[in-house]
Amino acid sequence: MISPLANIHPGAQIGKGVKIDAFATVEEKVIIGDGCHIMTHAVILNHSVIGKECTIFPHATIGAIPQDLKYEGEETTVEIGDNTTIRECVTINRGTKEKWKTTVGNNCLLMAYSHIAHDCVIGNHVIIANAVQLAGHVEIGDHASIGGLAAAIQFSKIGAHSYIAGGSEIIKDIPPFVKAGRSPLCYVGINSVGLHRRGFSSEQINKILEIYRVIYLRGYNISQALEHIQDNFPESAEKTEIINFISSSKKGILKLASKDAFEEVQDNNKVQ
Repeated sequence: MISPLANIHPGAQIGKGVKIDAFATVEEKVIIGDGCHIMTHAVILNHSVIGKECTIFPHATIGAIPQDLKYEGEETTVEIGDNTTIRECVTINRGTKEKWKTTVGNNCLLMAYSHIAHDCVIGNHVIIANAVQLAGHVEIGDHASIGGLAAAIQFSKIGAHSYIAGGSEIIKDIPPFVKAGRSPLCYVGINSVGLHRRGFSSEQINKILEIYRVIYLRGYNISQALEHIQDNFPESAEKTEIINFISSSKKGILKLASKDAFEEVQDNNKVQ
């Protein structure tokens, strides 16, 4: 059902079974997939592509031009995957000529007042809590969760299956599978609860834990730690993902808290 009070440009491409409430705005160069619900006062601007079965809550704005002084009017896009929920007052800006698009994956939840800046790349099944602020070019892997009021600086990378505590200032890259917390933000263990919920075995979780013990507790520098892991741990998808992420990090990864605090958390991370 499309309300006659919605402001929809006749050139917009609207899929089957889409519901658009009164006073929503959909501009001309917009594609909305089947089964979406666009609620009242939501605004979808030119060059936005919305996947299937998405729900966009009131006052969300998708597709505004980048808040970047280098932007010169180039025709860039926002692309949202299927089954993603975008809550009240979320803002998602288009890309710049750096990447030409801002992307949000499938099955994501973007909670109220969160901001996704230009050229961000958000994976699948990502949860971004209330008022999280992502600067330009931030990359987030699948199944990552970011607590409310956290903020990430430009070009930050956040690994898959990681968990970041609310109110965090993200200035270093967050490796996959980890928990990050405290102030300043630091490594406090692995996301064992999240991994268990997603079907990782106890053996997989404990192996990830041992890899991060090498990185953070053995006294190696990063290059030495990665070499040790490569030579001494059996091949696995998790090992490969950790090594590839850390070796490609340009900002460097977040630091350890204190050794005593770390040991306490690590013992609690083990899965029996």
